[in-house]
Amino acid sequence: MNKKSKQTLLIVLAAVVFAGILIMVMYLNMSDKDTKKIGYILTGSIDEPGWNGMNYKGIEAVCSRLETELIVKENVLENTGKCPEAVSELAESGAELIILSSFGYPGEVREIIDKYPEISFYGISSQYYSDNMSSYFGRMYQVRYLTGIIAGMMTESGNIGYVAAMANDEVNRGINAFTLGVKRVNPNASVNVMWTDSWDDEDKAKGAAEKLVNGGADVLTYHQNQPYVIEYADEAGVYSIGYNEAAEGFSDKYLTAAVWNWEQLYSDIVEDFLQGRANSRQHHWCGIETGAVELSELSPLVTEEIREELEKARAEIIAGKDVFSGEIYDRDGVKRCGEDEFISDAALMDDFDWYVDGVIICE
Repeated sequence: MNKKSKQTLLIVLAAVVFAGILIMVMYLNMSDKDTKKIGYILTGSIDEPGWNGMNYKGIEAVCSRLETELIVKENVLENTGKCPEAVSELAESGAELIILSSFGYPGEVREIIDKYPEISFYGISSQYYSDNMSSYFGRMYQVRYLTGIIAGMMTESGNIGYVAAMANDEVNRGINAFTLGVKRVNPNASVNVMWTDSWDDEDKAKGAAEKLVNGGADVLTYHQNQPYVIEYADEAGVYSIGYNEAAEGFSDKYLTAAVWNWEQLYSDIVEDFLQGRANSRQHHWCGIETGAVELSELSPLVTEEIREELEKARAEIIAGKDVFSGEIYDRDGVKRCGEDEFISDAALMDDFDWYVDGVIICE
């Protein structure tokens, strides 16, 4: 090969190498650009048990499977001004979808959401909506109804305790559905509610549980982030029904739990987002038929008679008979729903400030 041919070959090789590098850079840039970023805000840490840990595991699994980048803001307490800051930081990081995983968040960010019309927002059990803000939740009240059946058939005193965080529509739905389940099988029983005004306060949760037991409750359940009520119930020797996730290490008096499958619920939201359908629904609600909400394994103390009643009620719900249908009266004897009526989703989500007959609010 002569000198001129060698020079030509070197030029060709250099051009090939340069073209390869250019293609690689373009590919990397395109890949980085095409990777969608999802922001996620939660009140606690990603590795704690209960509400926050379960939520994080669900969204993390979905983002990993769908090859999206997840950016998390942890320990963003409600009503501290930190949520709007977290939203702004996620927006600056390029998040195109932001999920607000606690009830109080949407109200805190109402004034800044309009600044980011290009970002899709989903607020858990939210009462605020806009073109780029939808509400998401599971129909946990359906499972609360089933746990009410268990409580109503297990109680001997007819006095059932419910430790609740705060009187918002989400919590009220659960209390009312649970009580309707109790009354289905035990019309003379009552559900005694004590408030903690907190999602996570151990002392308040156990203190409320103690007062309820001292008042005669022999079954306890709760709406809290952590299983503190189960811990107290086990020590006190009374029945308990959990929430969020199945608990471990307790006696058979821990009967079951109303649990979430957050991966199923978040799959629906993220897939809608990736397919260009974000915020296409004002309410994004998943029922028991989807597997997003369900009962955990039952204790051996739950009898065959109870199991049969549960299956019957579950089949009714899946067939379309809503928990909040048929004649329903409130605590003052006012009819809230007629025999051939049902309470609308809009009312369940945004206008549930009353309690069904059988609920007793304790001081």
